[in-house]
Amino acid sequence: MIIKEGHVMHNPIDKNFQRKQTDINDFRKEILEALPLNLREILKKLPSTISKDMEEIRLRANQPLILYARGKDFSVDEKGNITSEPSKGYIVKIEDIEKAYQLITNYSVYAVEEEIRNGFITLKGGHRVGICGKVVLQGSSIYTIKNISGLNIRISKQKIGVSDRIMRYLINSENIFCNTLIISPPQCGKTTLLRDIIRNLSNGMTDLGIHGFKVGVVDERSEICGVYQGIPQNNVGIRTDILDACPKAQGMMMLIRSMSPQIIATDELGKEEDIYAIQEALSAGIHILTTVHGRSIEEISRRPHLNTLIKQKIFERMIILSNQPTVGTIQLILDTHNDHVLYRNKQIQEKNRRKELVC
Repeated sequence: MIIKEGHVMHNPIDKNFQRKQTDINDFRKEILEALPLNLREILKKLPSTISKDMEEIRLRANQPLILYARGKDFSVDEKGNITSEPSKGYIVKIEDIEKAYQLITNYSVYAVEEEIRNGFITLKGGHRVGICGKVVLQGSSIYTIKNISGLNIRISKQKIGVSDRIMRYLINSENIFCNTLIISPPQCGKTTLLRDIIRNLSNGMTDLGIHGFKVGVVDERSEICGVYQGIPQNNVGIRTDILDACPKAQGMMMLIRSMSPQIIATDELGKEEDIYAIQEALSAGIHILTTVHGRSIEEISRRPHLNTLIKQKIFERMIILSNQPTVGTIQLILDTHNDHVLYRNKQIQEKNRRKELVC
């Protein structure tokens, strides 16, 4: 692919790129209420430098309590002190997990048994708790999970406005949304960016002449919208219709038949049936916004089903994310129809240039 350089935007991680986030005390309150008292007391003592950036809290039976923040694991002792030696951290007891599970399910496993079959439960605030334990089958299907041995609390942090500066690259001269694919390794902010693009498309942006699109979201893993008791906990816009915990391919077909979306958004494309559903949506005149795990166009092109879409140039825009220098850094935005670079991150470009000079 021959790529021509276009307009290059300066460093997107600047003062104007700082985003309004959920108040730290609000989301910590929701998380703390899902934990037994002894663990609440430990987390309350954490230094703010860790707690404000915390992404995951992992409870594993008879293993250290581990927190994930800034791309690293941290252990913490009973006094809330961060330690580099996991053996010196608080050791999670099976009783801690059992109590947390009761709080997370609000003492009624039956009320959330459908979510449990999917391996996670969504909390108020859009936070998601992954579950590990003994899987009980009914025929070939998962019936439930019992003897819970591990919980992973993934903290939802919506970043309102993170897509504002790139929206102009995703709308063409006729104010039509370009089919867009976000390429990103795990935990590099792809769902956060996807969510905010949905919000902007749904609400509209008057300065860009975007009056607002009807957006249908198939939220298979309940990560995009964070629906809790039927209500999305994340702001995904006023014209957005959501199918929560629904398989992507089936959900896309349901939206096409019943909700007349102008844009369909999903997360983590991959299965053959997903590709077929996208082709059906395109045939119906619907535009697509989705993501895929990967580090580059070359990497995802090695997957047969995705390669078909890429060769056909179904996606008019491709956004490549990384976690360098920080999570959510946009490396590149491509106009694939014209083989044109719309945006390149100058920090990463300069870093790569210096590496080449050293070599």
